[in-house]
Amino acid sequence: MLDRVRQTLRRKHSSYRTEQAYVHWIKRFIFFHNKRHPAEMGAPEIEAFLTRLAVKENVAASTQNQALQSILFLYREVLRQPVEEPIHALRAKKPKRIPTVLTRQEVQQLFAHLSGARLLMVRLLYGSGLRLMECLRLRVKDLDFPYQTITVRDGKGENDRVTVLPTSLVQPLQAHLEQVRQQHEGDLAQGYGAVSLPDALARTYPHAEREWAWQWMFPSPRRSADPRSGAICRHPMDLAMLQRAVRHAARAAGLTKPVTPHTLRHSRYPSPGGRI
Repeated sequence: MLDRVRQTLRRKHSSYRTEQAYVHWIKRFIFFHNKRHPAEMGAPEIEAFLTRLAVKENVAASTQNQALQSILFLYREVLRQPVEEPIHALRAKKPKRIPTVLTRQEVQQLFAHLSGARLLMVRLLYGSGLRLMECLRLRVKDLDFPYQTITVRDGKGENDRVTVLPTSLVQPLQAHLEQVRQQHEGDLAQGYGAVSLPDALARTYPHAEREWAWQWMFPSPRRSADPRSGAICRHPMDLAMLQRAVRHAARAAGLTKPVTPHTLRHSRYPSPGGRI
């Protein structure tokens, strides 16, 4: 059944992270009810599981909601078995938090303790208003230097959008891309050079995975096996790597505010031709 869950998610072009999360919560739901088959259960069992998450495990509201969406996906898309709604579970409270905002000076102090690709990425988060995963999943073809725009594909809500490419980042990004191209050509010379593509696109364009336009803007420094196909390729840079870099830079800059990559999105300021 879990294989059917994975196949359905891949058919809908869900990301690997989404696939991992959905399978995780579905397995937990089944084990919580002593390995009963989901087809034999329904709304009462779902409510009991969600209530346990809120009461005993004190999970965040977003975590509980992810668990609910995973289970509903199982019933609606895989088992084709309707679930009585609404689900009357005790819901975790969503706290109201004020986002951390950095001043221009604090942003500059943070930038001063970063370098290379990590500095370029945080400048994009700040200057273009990108989310962390949107930045990590940028491909070469998503940057339009003449028009100074960035196309964000499959962003929040599975929507595409176009955002600004700051003028001050054009030259540094072009220099960065030249290094990435050299790395890609070296991979091709060794018989590698492929990147992961959505299943439907990979079937329609079987050679696109090695084309320059489809390469990741910020690739991992190491090649590794694709968790789905097993093929050796380069994935985007690990998000934990950038999160650590920002955390260490904030500490080195002496910032007392809690800073994450997403903080830069809240801290951006409008300016002609994009931001710094």
